[in-house]
Amino acid sequence: MRAPVDGCTLPEERSSRADAPVLAPGATVGVLGGGQLGRMLALDGVRMGYRFVALEPAPDAPCRDVAAIIAADYGDEEAAHRLAAHSDVITYEFENVSAEAVERLEREAYVPQGSRLLRLTQHRLREKEALSAAGVPVAPYAAVASAAEVRQRLAAFGGMGVLKTATGGYDGKGQRILRHEDEAEDAYNALAALTPDLILEAFIPFVHELSVIAARSPRGEIAAFPVAENIHRHHILHLSIVPARIPAAVQAEAERLARRIAEALDVVGLIAVEMFHTADGRLIVNELAPRPHNSGHYTMDACRTSQFEQHLRAICNLPLGDTALQSPVVMANLLGDHAADMVQWFRADDPAAKRYGVTPKLHWYGKSEAKLKRKMGHINILAPTIDAALEWMKETNMWRNADND
Repeated sequence: MRAPVDGCTLPEERSSRADAPVLAPGATVGVLGGGQLGRMLALDGVRMGYRFVALEPAPDAPCRDVAAIIAADYGDEEAAHRLAAHSDVITYEFENVSAEAVERLEREAYVPQGSRLLRLTQHRLREKEALSAAGVPVAPYAAVASAAEVRQRLAAFGGMGVLKTATGGYDGKGQRILRHEDEAEDAYNALAALTPDLILEAFIPFVHELSVIAARSPRGEIAAFPVAENIHRHHILHLSIVPARIPAAVQAEAERLARRIAEALDVVGLIAVEMFHTADGRLIVNELAPRPHNSGHYTMDACRTSQFEQHLRAICNLPLGDTALQSPVVMANLLGDHAADMVQWFRADDPAAKRYGVTPKLHWYGKSEAKLKRKMGHINILAPTIDAALEWMKETNMWRNADND
């Protein structure tokens, strides 16, 4: 355990992965961020015997029920010092924290994920360059600094593309799909107002959006979870379907790519790899996230080891857990639109669930306010087949109060 803040002794700087400690239950995990991912990480970690402290600007964040909260901005140096003093290991729950803050923490605490991977995944151009250098297939891309450059590159990419801010952006924010060069100027002006750092990617016509979550420990052990087939609504993840409805060879290649990325980028902890599967059988890697991922929530009920336990195993240098799928599952996100209906999934007398052999598992994040399109929870629907889960969802009419059906 780290010493208290007053008179604390800080861990020595570790220069190699061979020196990485094994942190047994009883150690304290510091988390940058106190949202739902931090909450679910702590829930699994407390069960395993770990303690948690989170640096989080909002004192009423979801993590408040399961971790001590240091209520401060991520860039607050005194608060970061307090986090380091209380923590045996530090991780981050999402990648939109300051890489500079993580770099400062590395100088006085043990941060096995490090700031290098964070810097890569925070910037789409750097991420594409790193993936290309690793021999991983990505969409053709180019940095663009004017509407004229957008039009020029769009023509080279076959007339369609996706203009994105190089930094920030999530759930479809910070990007525009361009189907004609006449759209270039408006799109460029709108996104350049957010940041001058823009990237244009060729539009990839796909038949499936897929993701694989892999974990890697400091000792180099790698384990990948089964491929998830992802369906979005209004740019927000709606469903993750596992096993994905794709050929076995594509599943194997997707897992191979995730493992390759984890090794090439020297990942410690989780890396979520989002991919496009094209009609001709190719896999194109789209984005990375160096943390637990929304599309991995199915692991909480359907796999022998959840993504959150696996992340803790990795950063604490424990042996990685078994990733085997124990049941077909559909994970469905629940938004603020669905908050009024959340209790319906606790019914024990649901005749449709019995008929289809379905077991719904509700996970509610404890956010202070339900807002439209805000992720409030998710439900894992365990079933004998994917079709049974989807039919149950259709008959139950789960989203009858939502406007995004």
